[in-house]
Amino acid sequence: MPKVKIEEKKKINLKPLTGYVLVLPSEAETKTASGLYLPESAQEKPAQGTVIAIGDDAILESGKVVKAPVKVGDKVIYKKWGGDEIKLNGVEYKLVKFDDLMAIIE
Repeated sequence: MPKVKIEEKKKINLKPLTGYVLVLPSEAETKTASGLYLPESAQEKPAQGTVIAIGDDAILESGKVVKAPVKVGDKVIYKKWGGDEIKLNGVEYKLVKFDDLMAIIE
């Protein structure tokens, strides 16, 4: 995955819809804790990344408003199978529902 500079992040012309956040996934680990290098086919896709953009607050059928639990720039962990991958200007992003976000990394 190409590295994205902060300046390039600002140029994204994409705003997530209600209840979604746009996340730039972290790079996959290429080396194990014991020092072995992993081939690309064996690398596990990370389930964490940085929030790039946030959609509007979600409104449930009951009328309750669900505010975005994160802000732009937060590093988050999301469900492993959560979100949809999209490619924009050659960079892979994830569109993740508020419900699929699990934690903020501090």
